[in-house]
Amino acid sequence: MASDLYTHPDYFQLDELLTEEHKLIREATRDWVKQNVSPIIEDYYERAAFPEHLVKGLGEIGAFGPYIPQEYGGPGLDQIAYGLIMQELERCDSGLRSTSSVQSSLVMYPIWKYGSEEQKQKFLPKLATGEFLGCFGLTEPDHGSNPGGMTTNFKDAGDHVILNGAKMWISNAPLSDVAVVWAKNEEGRIHGLLVEKGMEGFSAPEMHGKRSLRASITGELIFDNVKVPKENILPGRTGLGAPLSCLDSARFGIAWGALGAAMDCYDQALRYSKERTQFNVPIGAFQLTQKKLAEMITEITKAQFLTYRLGQLRNEGRATSAQISMCKRNNVEFALKIAREARQILGGMGITSEYSIMRHMANLESVVTYEGTHDIHLLITGMDVTGIPAFTRDMPNLDK
Repeated sequence: MASDLYTHPDYFQLDELLTEEHKLIREATRDWVKQNVSPIIEDYYERAAFPEHLVKGLGEIGAFGPYIPQEYGGPGLDQIAYGLIMQELERCDSGLRSTSSVQSSLVMYPIWKYGSEEQKQKFLPKLATGEFLGCFGLTEPDHGSNPGGMTTNFKDAGDHVILNGAKMWISNAPLSDVAVVWAKNEEGRIHGLLVEKGMEGFSAPEMHGKRSLRASITGELIFDNVKVPKENILPGRTGLGAPLSCLDSARFGIAWGALGAAMDCYDQALRYSKERTQFNVPIGAFQLTQKKLAEMITEITKAQFLTYRLGQLRNEGRATSAQISMCKRNNVEFALKIAREARQILGGMGITSEYSIMRHMANLESVVTYEGTHDIHLLITGMDVTGIPAFTRDMPNLDK
């Protein structure tokens, strides 16, 4: 965009429920985004290039591991503050939020929750500042919605293990200094391993040809007899429940982020409807335009309260995986619908890079699929309310 004129919608005065700290954190993130990201993001998106120079800035504003305790280099903020940061980042671009939420929820979170004290001290401070970039290796070429079917494995070899396999669709992978990799031991038990850049047999080639999330960097993780020291195995938890708990944290951030993308599309459509004149009146005077705008702000307002309440429950340690799934699915679904309706209000201008709407729309097509597909989250809600799993007739215990 030529200029970033964004102001966030708050139809039901939700800001009155936020603390002053929450609002300061949100404003600081927004100011940083407007100054450093908005002027360049369209160019990077067009070139399918990752603005690597922004990584240190994300660390400086506390966007990496906002809830990580200060003793490990994090700001020690609450879950609502984390959500607001994700909202402001994705308000600009989903790829920017993806970089941050992967680092926070999929790399720092498992090290903090399940790592040894030595692992925490070694990695978390550098990840918090952006000196280190990390990635999360769960999805495989043949195992996406069924991560328990993974074939990546490791075998005991004395003071180390030998890791073999491959992961696919991994955000941050080509630039990562450390990868949190989930693999099965010889008994078929899932463990998390910290695989570091430079380990022999470890490579992370970049994936090309994306039509979505073009300003983020995505790659594969390939393990060819990689020697991983046993001190790099996360000791705190094993089983499929461990990586899924990390996905809960990431999905929580996505729910806030998708809301930010929707708010940006609405804000642009509303402003355009007041400026664009047809038949001698602003197009905002027409009933069908007002219908679109009214439905947008209604869905945004409903999602704001859903997401805020989820943040309260996360702060209290009471949010369930099913609640997080519902919020992620709802917010991404309506964000996509709002992006499409906003594009219609802008007419032909809606497909140009002068506005961010078409970029949001394309990005959200990835967001609706990753961290659990739209359909999988629907089935999670269905299983939660009925007690009957519909994924398969023989659902495994997640801690096995």
